[in-house]
Amino acid sequence: MLCATVQDNIKLTRALKYLRSTADLGLTLEVNDTISVLGYVDASYGVHIDGKSHTGAAISLGKGAVYAKSAKQKVVSKSSTEAELIGLSDSASQIIWTRDFLIGQGYKLDAATIFQDNMSTMALAKNGQWNSERSRHINIRYFFVKDRVDQGEVRNEYKPTGEMIADVLTKPLQGSLFARLRDLLLNCYVA
Repeated sequence: MLCATVQDNIKLTRALKYLRSTADLGLTLEVNDTISVLGYVDASYGVHIDGKSHTGAAISLGKGAVYAKSAKQKVVSKSSTEAELIGLSDSASQIIWTRDFLIGQGYKLDAATIFQDNMSTMALAKNGQWNSERSRHINIRYFFVKDRVDQGEVRNEYKPTGEMIADVLTKPLQGSLFARLRDLLLNCYVA
């Protein structure tokens, strides 16, 4: 910061208090009986000052995230569905790479599962084309996910917003929802 404000100091103090109070938290990784690649992708529409949206993504092989990313999207979207589709498209590449890497190591894997909390995005990804006049503007480059679904590399599944782990990577959450999603992301539970 070139010129920190009182509000900046309050935010820094709050962040430091949080870090001190959660120093004992750690990441615990677990796999189920069979390894499966699970991706969680979410987006917050138009949250940045320039109108761009924000994507959160996490990849797990069972419980606990082996990969997590929170990033501003590179393009402006015209709707929350488009923001979710951009997040899905950008994150699917990493999810597919993770699956391909494990296959290269000799693991036998089913399609990676990508969880979404936006039914419209799931329909667009499944169809590979816009469904109505409201979604005509969405660029075709984001429909490569349909090709990957058709090839059996990934499948899209619905996960309600309250259970979407990636939600904690897209917006400031507070209280019990933040703690629950953080604990799911890290696979840790504090008594």
